[in-house]
Amino acid sequence: MSDNIESGTRRPSALEQGPRKKPRTSDPLVHHGRHFGRTIHAMCNVSALIVNCVLRLDEREPMELLSAEERREQRVFAQLLNLVPFLEQRLMTDCDEEEMSRVADFRGASSARSDDTKSLKGHILDWIGTPGEAFVPPIARNIKTNRGYHHEVTGSLLCPAGLNWADSNVKAQLRSGEMTVPGTSGRFSLTAYKHIFTSPSSVDDETKATRAGNARIHGMTKVTAASIAYIATQVRFALSSSSVFSRTDTVTDSERFYNSVLEFLDDINEKEDVDALLAWWNRHIFPGSATGARAPAKNSALAKLLERRKQKNNTAAAVST
Repeated sequence: MSDNIESGTRRPSALEQGPRKKPRTSDPLVHHGRHFGRTIHAMCNVSALIVNCVLRLDEREPMELLSAEERREQRVFAQLLNLVPFLEQRLMTDCDEEEMSRVADFRGASSARSDDTKSLKGHILDWIGTPGEAFVPPIARNIKTNRGYHHEVTGSLLCPAGLNWADSNVKAQLRSGEMTVPGTSGRFSLTAYKHIFTSPSSVDDETKATRAGNARIHGMTKVTAASIAYIATQVRFALSSSSVFSRTDTVTDSERFYNSVLEFLDDINEKEDVDALLAWWNRHIFPGSATGARAPAKNSALAKLLERRKQKNNTAAAVST
């Protein structure tokens, strides 16, 4: 810590996106990186996260002495180690600079975000429109210049509940940028979540899914707060007029929006409501695991096996007495 102060530099925040890096030919962590960005932290500077957290582990800094930001970093780091079983061993065994760079280059997170942004750009129009009716004026699937507050449909969806989209003054101020708002998650987040995590075909009919979705590929069985924040950010961006998902985009300010949603969902004072929210999401996204073990269907093979086991246990208990 003192070396950073003396050199006039500040230890970078791990929970802010780092600078872009040139792509590598191969990265064994890409697979985990994709899931990390979607479900743990989408705007994370993994290099800074690893350096900061490993240093704290070496210095044995007590958690109670850490700032709120540092504690958040440690929680994200713990989730990262849990996601990638072999990562801790690689980091804790004489990891040279090149190996550290390879580990820290979680290229999968940015590539997953790019893939999802591209996929939602067109599909969002299928969800917000009225079946059988065209947008007036038309909204292009591949060009976003007339989305956001420039179009009645997308503008009304982005307009916060506290503002009246029908008010011409509100529209003018939003379109000119005179009035800026944090944005909303949109009511299509559940649909977008299914599209990205359980497969595009599951949006209309879960039985039509033709391939394993990202959730199944990564063994995901429950919704995370970070994944809700991620989807909300993606939906908001898809409705906006911005063409490139960038940290420097002051129109959508996606990074600040994502972090504000995540901070709210992680707020201990909101735990009761957030737990209820996560339970609601799990019932809709992962109904098979949301309520724990379910009773087997009557007359099914499993029901008969359980009944037979019950009879054996009762017989054994009667004999022993």
